[in-house]
Amino acid sequence: MWDYTDKVLDLFYNPKHQGVIEDKDEPGVKVAVGDVGSIACGDALRLHLKVEQDTETILDARFQTFGCTSAIASSEALIELIQGKTLDEALKVTNKDIASHLGGLPEAKMHCSVMGQEALLSAIYNYRGIKREAHDDDDEGALVCTCFGISESKIRRVIIENNLTTAEDVTNYVKAGGGCGSCLANIDDIIASVQQQAVTPVSASPNTNGQTSVNKLTSVQKIALIQRVLDEEVRPVLIADGGDVELYDVEGDRVKVILQGACGSCSSSTATLKIAIESRLRDRVSQDIVVEAV
Repeated sequence: MWDYTDKVLDLFYNPKHQGVIEDKDEPGVKVAVGDVGSIACGDALRLHLKVEQDTETILDARFQTFGCTSAIASSEALIELIQGKTLDEALKVTNKDIASHLGGLPEAKMHCSVMGQEALLSAIYNYRGIKREAHDDDDEGALVCTCFGISESKIRRVIIENNLTTAEDVTNYVKAGGGCGSCLANIDDIIASVQQQAVTPVSASPNTNGQTSVNKLTSVQKIALIQRVLDEEVRPVLIADGGDVELYDVEGDRVKVILQGACGSCSSSTATLKIAIESRLRDRVSQDIVVEAV
């Protein structure tokens, strides 16, 4: 038997937020739904949010979960964490927060907390009219685990966000490798790649202003590095706030980008360019970089 905390068992046996929220066309209120998982894979969660449009405050939330004790308790914990929060505040809730709220989860059940976080993102993107596939590359790239339909991009994201170091860890968090096991070697390779990227410094040298810039990069290498920094270090932060960025062009040290989603219409888009994007590219690529929106 799994070693569940008292909190997990209490929320499993006494859930208060199971069910649906019907859209009754109330003025100033909008209902959004987010789905994640599949019954065929053993776990599925549908999250309903009732949101006050003027303030984007979550007035109510309900869940429908097909799954184990941890899945139901994680769904209940998620709702306890987001009730009364604005959507932007709710976006900051992570799977670690869900597990912590429960007093911990067995390692083999951490995927339940990840499922809750992903259902929340899905519901909020649906509320804001953002197609998630355009703002989350989890479904893009090579399919690593065919048993559970998990892509390389999703595995990389979970490894980075949760500091995972073994294939067993990855299985616990997203189920990849938990079926036939034929992808475990590929998962080990992805972990090694992530760890190598984390410890490999950018080759740099001081320029005439005493600042640091990338040394001996060809134009192609420079563009590839810029794209990598955007994909791995910038986009996850913007996506968490309902936005995104796309690399448009690189002309010398001028990097042109397209702000999307919430970032494209946000009044603080200039700050996003300078703080979230330009400063990161200057740290990782070249101090001479200037980022512009097109």
